[in-house]
Amino acid sequence: MSAPMNFISSKSAGLIERDTNGDVLWTWSYPNVSEEERNFFLQKSQLTMTTDGIIPFIYSQWRRNWYYIKTYQVTEEDHLSRVTHFSLVLVTKDFNPEKYEVLCKILCMKYRKTGNPASMLELYLHVLTRGSCATDENGRFSVRDFDIKRAFINSKIKDIVTTFGLETILIYTALLLKKRIAVYYPQNQLEDLLQFIRSLPAFVWHRQNWDIAYPYVELDSAELEDLSQKNSFVAGFTDASIEGRTDLYDIFVNPSTSQITTATHAKESFAMGKLHKDTAMFMVQCAEKEDVTDEQLIKEIASKTRELINNLKSLSVTGEDNKQYITIEVLRERKMTPATENFLFSLAACEGLVQM
Repeated sequence: MSAPMNFISSKSAGLIERDTNGDVLWTWSYPNVSEEERNFFLQKSQLTMTTDGIIPFIYSQWRRNWYYIKTYQVTEEDHLSRVTHFSLVLVTKDFNPEKYEVLCKILCMKYRKTGNPASMLELYLHVLTRGSCATDENGRFSVRDFDIKRAFINSKIKDIVTTFGLETILIYTALLLKKRIAVYYPQNQLEDLLQFIRSLPAFVWHRQNWDIAYPYVELDSAELEDLSQKNSFVAGFTDASIEGRTDLYDIFVNPSTSQITTATHAKESFAMGKLHKDTAMFMVQCAEKEDVTDEQLIKEIASKTRELINNLKSLSVTGEDNKQYITIEVLRERKMTPATENFLFSLAACEGLVQM
């Protein structure tokens, strides 16, 4: 007998509660969550801190899993007499904040109405095995209503280009060359941080890889150990001391001050030539057009990137295995500036066009 099909990639679900005594406890999970994972999500839930300014919905990635946390303050109408706040944690394999926020809301509303995790689990299993569920309070939920590309396109890329102007080329270059990007926002702007990080992979739309995104990272051993194993990422921090941790990034981005800093060890990779300047000007001019939407800007940058890669491929030579490759010798024959030559060869390596 074949295994049942799962309509969502959810790995586990858990419930965290803050009681009237101020104690924060992990009260329920399905199917199981390790003690290490419980401690991690307890910290991330915000319930162990002051409850002022809690962000209702947060998400990030840890150990190749995405987690989504929806938090509610209990009201008199809820059947949770000894609880002041609770958080639902969903751990999944895929990035889709809109889908999982709606699912979290439906599950949480059921829990608030019944005070019984079993009623929430029933809906969760229905979605897991059938891809949908229906409730009196929230209508019908279906995974088919949440296309992954819509999640990718939900980007504020135009605001990013407007904020940084010509310096946006540093972010674009870092993404193309698969570098490490650290972004800082203060804690009270956490929602802005999440939106900023999720927007960055759209600059390299041809890869459609949101697994490089780590929207909310804290400077503790569990998360830094996970991040240190990655050669390329875009990671968000709310601890200002990240700026001094140049061992963790190649460029540091601070949207609040509109500043981008290149780490000393990475400066050679970010040497700018005419190609960079022309691309930077192109992005800025596109973003300045009032009628251009974020989706249209993504398409414009993607088209520019395809043109760049196709031009690069036109310089390829046939290797011994009859495949096409870019060599440093071919680039030098073109008598490019060192900055452009270095950039194109690095890009070729990132696109799998260099023979290893």
